Amino acid sequence: MKFDLFHTDKGSKARAAALTTDHGTIQTPIFMPVGTAATVKGVHQRELVEDTQPDIILANTYHLYLRPGTSILEQAGGIHSFMNWQKPILTDSGGYQVYSLSANRKIKEEGVKFKSHIDGSYHLFTPERAMEIQHQIGADIIMAFDECTPYPCDYDYAKASMHRTHRWLDRCIEAHQNPKTNYGYEQTLFPIVQGSVYTDLRKQSAEYIAQTNAPGNAIGGLSVGEPAEEMYGMTEVVCEILPEDKPRYLMGVGTPINILENIALGVDMFDCVMPTRNARNGMLFTAQGTMNIKNKKWENDFSPLDPEGDSFVDHFYSKAYVRHLFTVNEMLGKQIATLHNLNFYLRLVRQAREHILADTFTPWKNKMVNQMNRRV
Repeated sequence: MKFDLFHTDKGSKARAAALTTDHGTIQTPIFMPVGTAATVKGVHQRELVEDTQPDIILANTYHLYLRPGTSILEQAGGIHSFMNWQKPILTDSGGYQVYSLSANRKIKEEGVKFKSHIDGSYHLFTPERAMEIQHQIGADIIMAFDECTPYPCDYDYAKASMHRTHRWLDRCIEAHQNPKTNYGYEQTLFPIVQGSVYTDLRKQSAEYIAQTNAPGNAIGGLSVGEPAEEMYGMTEVVCEILPEDKPRYLMGVGTPINILENIALGVDMFDCVMPTRNARNGMLFTAQGTMNIKNKKWENDFSPLDPEGDSFVDHFYSKAYVRHLFTVNEMLGKQIATLHNLNFYLRLVRQAREHILADTFTPWKNKMVNQMNRRV
């Protein structure tokens, strides 16, 4: 993997860069649509390629391990062939899903034993196993196995968990050296900074991760319920320490405003289920604020779904029509809303890149944050 940093905005720490993998180049800052089970829910790959045009998508190790299983993925030739997506893919390590199964898992030094949410069967994820599974899945960027601490989190627990995550990282790095599965292209390992919302722990973790000299680095354990200002504070601390010549990925973030504020702090990569999940519930993101398309006020509004949008769905369908689809529970409504939200997120980061390159990012960001922080 190659990372080229082109420009840093004069008024902030926002960066415009390019990250090159064997499956293509990723222009940053970038938002990665979440394709949990080898699909961005409700969206054809053709629509992603031709309309939404993300440079990279994310898939989920825990879910793919359970279904369809790594044997199927290996027989298919890896996830790219299985889902017929020839651009870059990133997989998380399963750590966050294991965290979310708090009532059905047990954490030990060896790894995490958990119960499947599907059939109740028991499984063990160790750092070595997490690497093996991700090698079998075949993503371009794979994540170290970590523990995502909850919020709020006791300081002593956060400290012990952080050190365990570091020990697990050492085991991941060793297991990544000689993968049993090789599809003929490079898979790049990113370590993950932890430490909850404690500044001293975040500094320790960022320093530990930085000294591994990995090709890229991730920031985990945020966007788990903490106030936005806590998230920004921890991100700023970490970005001061992580190397400038490596991409920085803030995991699971977030709202459009969260993304712009963290770009300003020096983050390059983001992912979140929010645009797709909220779309299925009728919440649309626009430059003028969030819109609940199910509200009666749109019943006879025949204007385009989003006059400022640049995608097919924004101009082809009216607000009244999309509201009608939600009212009658027609799945097309959810598909249209999903495409709209994905296009909005990706347009936002592309515009951010343009303003970074022009050194106009900060005033544009402040204007957008003000506009988006309201209901339409």
